[in-house]
Amino acid sequence: MPTPAKSYEVLVTEGKSHRTKAELNARKNAEESLATGVEIKERPEVANNPIAHKEFLRVNKLLKKIKKNDAIYEPVINRYCMLQAECKDFEEKRESFYNDLQELTEDKDDLISKDEMSLSTYYKHKNAIQSSIINLDRQVQAKRKMILDIEKENLMTIAAALKSIPKKEENKENKILEVLRGGRKQQGV
Repeated sequence: MPTPAKSYEVLVTEGKSHRTKAELNARKNAEESLATGVEIKERPEVANNPIAHKEFLRVNKLLKKIKKNDAIYEPVINRYCMLQAECKDFEEKRESFYNDLQELTEDKDDLISKDEMSLSTYYKHKNAIQSSIINLDRQVQAKRKMILDIEKENLMTIAAALKSIPKKEENKENKILEVLRGGRKQQGV
């Protein structure tokens, strides 16, 4: 897979590009046309969720550093932050159920010997907790897959934006002038 074209900023920073000023300006204009120029805004549901808010601040800071903090990514970034918070919530619930299962297992003999619970009731409770853990784990895995998909798509979107910029300015010279100047070789002569 070929490497994507360097951005205008990278080319100017390097200062050793073989591109003409017209090509550099064309690249700069093309890059600017891919952005709205408006910064990402945090949605209210993200701002009201402490975990999502913290993730939004982290991602927003990173996007600012690479100058990709653009409103075009706003819905995806807000959704990503909410998914992170939901994932964390499910993980905490799963951990709580796991701790309950550990307590139930440790107290099995005491609960059964004191007639607080029959053996079949104990196993029903244990099975219910295990089912809840498995169900929460499925939900966590689904959320993680969504998070990964957003991360991949977001990175590919940024890369795709850079790839959509032509590497060279098209040669707009008139073909007749080119022939008159001897630019084309005649075949069969």
